Order: sequence, then structure tokens, then C-alpha cells
Amino acid sequence: MTTYIFRMLAAAVALVAASAAAAGARTTAGELAQTPPLGWNSWDAYGFTINEADFKANARVLAGLKSYGWKYAVIDEGWYMDNPFGETLETRNYLLDAHGLLAPVISRFPSAAHDLGLKPLADWVHAQGLKFGIHIVRGIPKQAVHDNLPIAGAPYRAADAADTSDTCPWDDGNYGVSDTKAGQAYYDSMFREYARWGLDFIKVDCIADHPYKGSEIRQIALAIKRSHRPMVLSLSPGPANISHATELGQYAHMWRISNDVWDGWAFRYEKPGEDFPNGLSTAFDNLARWSPYAKHGNWPDADMLPVGSLEPHPGWGEARMSRLTQDEQRTQWTLWAIARSPLIIGANLTELDAFTRSMMTDRDILEVNQRTDYSRPISHLPPGFEKSRAWMAHETLPRHGTRWFVALFNLDDAPAKLHASWSQLNIETAAPGGIDVILPAHGSAIYRVEGTSRATVR
Repeated sequence: MTTYIFRMLAAAVALVAASAAAAGARTTAGELAQTPPLGWNSWDAYGFTINEADFKANARVLAGLKSYGWKYAVIDEGWYMDNPFGETLETRNYLLDAHGLLAPVISRFPSAAHDLGLKPLADWVHAQGLKFGIHIVRGIPKQAVHDNLPIAGAPYRAADAADTSDTCPWDDGNYGVSDTKAGQAYYDSMFREYARWGLDFIKVDCIADHPYKGSEIRQIALAIKRSHRPMVLSLSPGPANISHATELGQYAHMWRISNDVWDGWAFRYEKPGEDFPNGLSTAFDNLARWSPYAKHGNWPDADMLPVGSLEPHPGWGEARMSRLTQDEQRTQWTLWAIARSPLIIGANLTELDAFTRSMMTDRDILEVNQRTDYSRPISHLPPGFEKSRAWMAHETLPRHGTRWFVALFNLDDAPAKLHASWSQLNIETAAPGGIDVILPAHGSAIYRVEGTSRATVR
């Protein structure tokens, strides 16, 4: 059977669990990201090794899909590394400018010559009709502190801004930035430079969890505000602690709710408490827990989509096609869409296969992600759903009331036959029947519910 089913069932509905409070007010993070960001990030296919030619080749493909809503082209970690294959900070050799800020390596990003930074590349991205983003690890480069470089536009030097007792436990490049005027001045200088480049999206790592750095989140948000250029602020890695939800929503547009998700349903860990890499199956509980916090301008981020071609140098593991089955990839797309997570593609788009393209161009599933204004897991399910999950989402229509979406997910390793009336799913409707479907192992189905008559299944 076709495992990615967009069921179009017509019915007038009222959902018992509806809540007016979930309509999602504007947030103090600003007017950006009023819908979950859609884009591409280099990490899953290129790791540290992304260069200008490869980035442009991927961005050209993304630009060809911008009519579907794809917008952000993001260079992940490594654009400032002279040797991205190095095993240590010393061998990777970070390139810095005279004020201790990371600078693009000219041999990898030739348009950055003549002290222009990444501005020529950002201009090129904007000419394609896209938005431009980069990744950084929070903090100040150790070499800048060692050389005690001056901070641009401020009476401080790098050593004044650094907290040398604070380092990222999994990245040896930086010291933390102190919660002082000097520390703020360093971040202000950084984001003035990024504004000069024309940056639209910044992914900051080692800040949302292990460790959580609330002071640096606040400093970065203020520096972006002072730069006078709107930038989407994305925080990594997860799992962000839900106790920080209010502060995250105040300062950021999206934040990771899990450690890195890679292309497996579930992974076995050698030690208790390990969570890297995360498998797809962990996302159901993560997204359910964070669902009350998804709203305009604030998006709990289930991580990138490791689909399609993960080559030539993925950020984890050997070069490969995604090890998720097609059913699992459809399930990931469906869950991310109905839970309103950002959709950030990790595939090498220059090797975009027909299956991945079909998902990226499915307007129905993209509209669920972009147009719904309320979504929640269905917590009370009827008998037979013990190894399955269900999720609902709501779209307010300008002239025709409400449209609801219901997604079903089979978490079992074997096919599952699911049957439920609308009332068993907490849906009140005049339409007869309900749901009767066989889902493959790790498969999914999604239904649209609207109007007063039943439409044809597609």
C-alpha cells in the first residue's frame, strides 16, 4: 500500500480538546519566523568541509524550490577552518580577523577576499531569492584571548571578554564570554559584522543545553537587536530543558529539543544516560512535551531531517544514503509537519533523489506545517493503539471556519491495523465512520477534515 497517505475526509468538526490560548501570540523575539522556518543546512552532508562552490550548488537547487516555501540556506560549522579535516583545534586552524572574530577561509570561500567577509556570498544568496545563514559555537576563540586582540568599537580586549573557566565540553575552539560590559561589547562587535555581511539566520551551538548558557543567549539577542538587522536566532544542541521555555521563547526563534537526530529509528548506547545520536523514535515524546510552546515566532526544533544523500562528508558517520526507510522518512516528515517543527533539510541537494524531492514539494504536508495554528498529541487513544501515536492540528480558515488534521503513527516493528471512530479520537462530527487503516512498520498516515462531505482518498 502507499504508506504516505494524505487522507482527505470531509466533515464539519469541533475538537473537544481545542484551546483558544493555543492561537499563538506574537513573542518578544520579534516578528521573524511567524511560521516554522524552512531551509537547508550543510551539516548532515558536508560536516566541517562545506565550501563556497558546494554551498552555491545546493543553494541553486533550494532556490528552484522556493515557490514551495523553502527559504533559508545555512552554512554550518567549519567555514573558518583552514583544515576542516583536523582532529584538534591546533590542526583545524581557525582563521580570525584583527578583532578576534571568526573569518571565512579564502581558499574555501574565494568571494570573501578583500576583507568583505561573507557579504558577497550573502548578496549572491539574496539574488537567488533566499535568506542566508551561518553556524557558530558560542564564545570567543581561544586564540583571540591568547593574543589579547582588541574588540572593535570598544575600549576592551579579548581577555576582558573571556571567561576562561568556561569551555564547551565537546568543542575545544572557544572560551565562554563573560557576563560583563566587555563580554557584551564582543558580541555586539560580532553581530555588527554579521549585519554588514547581510546575515538573516544565525545558529548558535553549545548554548541551549550541556551547558545551558542563559547569559550568553541574552547577550546574543541584545547584540542582534543592536545590529539593526533582523536575524532568526536558532539555538543548539538539545535537549533544552523545559524549565527554560519562557526565557528561550523571549530571546530565540527556535531551539533544539533533542540531541542530534540522525538516520536511524533507534540507536543503542554503550553507557546509561547517553543520547547521541538520537533516533527518530525519540521525537514523539520530545515534540509532545514541547507542543504547548510552539507558536508564532517560537518553534521547538526537533532537529534537521537526515534524508536523501548524506555525502560526501556527513557530520556523523560515513558517506551514505539515509538509512531511514521510505516509510520512516515519511513518518519523520509527517510528525515534524503536524507538530510544527522547523523543516531544515540535511540532504546533499545536488544529488536530490526523486523520493526526497517528492517530499520537499508536497504542498499538502508543507501547508500543515506552515498554516496550522494549533497542534497537540491525542493523549487518550482507543484499544489497538498501544504501539501507535496520534496527533491533531488545527487551521483557522478566513471564511470557512476550521480545518483539522489528524496524523497516525505506527511505532511498532510490524504492520498495525488501526480503527477508531471520530468520537474515540475526541472529534465530534456529523460524518459517518472514522479511521480504518493498515500502517506498515514505522509508517504513518495523515487526514484532512473539513466541510460536510467525504472527498476522494489521494
